[in-house]
Amino acid sequence: MSTLNSTTMYPAIFILVGIPGLEDLHYWIAIPFCVFFIFALLGNSAILTIITTTVSLHESMFIFLSMLALNDVFLCTSVVLKMLGIFWFNFGEIYMDACLAQMFFIHSFTSIESGILLAMAFDRYVAICNPLRYTSILTSNLIVKIGLILLVRATVLVAPCLFLIKRFSFYTTNVISHSYCEHMAVVKLAQADIRINSAYGLFVAFSILGVDVILISLSYVMIFRAVFSLPSKEARLKAFNTCTPHICVFLMFYALALFSFLSHRYGKNIPSYIHIILSDLYLLLPPSLNPMVYGVKTKQIRERALMLIFSRKRVCSEN
Repeated sequence: MSTLNSTTMYPAIFILVGIPGLEDLHYWIAIPFCVFFIFALLGNSAILTIITTTVSLHESMFIFLSMLALNDVFLCTSVVLKMLGIFWFNFGEIYMDACLAQMFFIHSFTSIESGILLAMAFDRYVAICNPLRYTSILTSNLIVKIGLILLVRATVLVAPCLFLIKRFSFYTTNVISHSYCEHMAVVKLAQADIRINSAYGLFVAFSILGVDVILISLSYVMIFRAVFSLPSKEARLKAFNTCTPHICVFLMFYALALFSFLSHRYGKNIPSYIHIILSDLYLLLPPSLNPMVYGVKTKQIRERALMLIFSRKRVCSEN
């Protein structure tokens, strides 16, 4: 491993330490993280396979769900492989450009995830509040445009963070007290005025997460108003059931995101290992649990999954 510098010019290599204070437990901490990663890969791959191979599921709700599953696979892969290398093999070194690339992908994929959750909330709003116009509003053309807008929004807003970091010439150290290259974790190492970076980070967070949370909350307020106005109890329960998985995923993702974001700036009294563990879970838990939530609560996916399982068992027994 490279020598840890106390003061360095523009470093060629950064060193990720994993979880400071819990280095002796890295081997064991990596085990549940690896399990989450495997669940995320298998679960999201299953969701993608079921939706793409089932013609009856080629509608906006499930197309957005497949976009979420694909994004979760990319998000997990961009962070977990390096994390496991740190925990199990002490491979903490990462080139500066590789660190910035990881930072870009992590923040871009989390931004896209937030946008997809907003799109799914809009989908449920149209389905419940304007059911007769559902297919005419959420056309294939609109879905493609939404996907492109989410991709461009993430790229345009996250990319300047990299250029703002590139302008730094001196760093107090090249040791990053984190498990991955998080924006503020890298910025705090610079021996320079970081107010512009911090302010821009706040701007990006509000422009993406803040705006999305507000719009999703408004969508569900209008959805609940429409649901409570339905005449029959059965209709209200059916409407609630279609929204339940989205609400669970929404609360899990944004609660962890909010804690990770605020504790990095204002949680000086929070032990660093708690902050970093929760920051890691923020990237691991939603991708690993989303397929379970949607698989259990979405009837069409659950039935199709059971059908595939039993059909394979039948084929195996016949052979």
